[in-house]
Amino acid sequence: MATLEKIRERIHEIAGRRNSVTLSEIEWVVNQLAGHNYRTSSKQARHGKLFGVGSQRFMVNYHNPGHSQVKKYSVDAFLDAMIELGLYDD
Repeated sequence: MATLEKIRERIHEIAGRRNSVTLSEIEWVVNQLAGHNYRTSSKQARHGKLFGVGSQRFMVNYHNPGHSQVKKYSVDAFLDAMIELGLYDD
């Protein structure tokens, strides 16, 4: 399990390259937060994955099968959730 500082560093790294983020990177953050007493959930959706961390919910769309990167607006939704949780400063 990564420390909260390491998780914050990874979130900051993701924010720095919003156009080239993979679903597995976001899943890594969510999975690590589960080990720090954050209530987490994930549910498969038609064109993406719905995540819950604490009281925050966000959708990560990955419906373009030719690319491993998720859409920029999905990364922005992830970062908005992290801001609300106090894990990232814009």
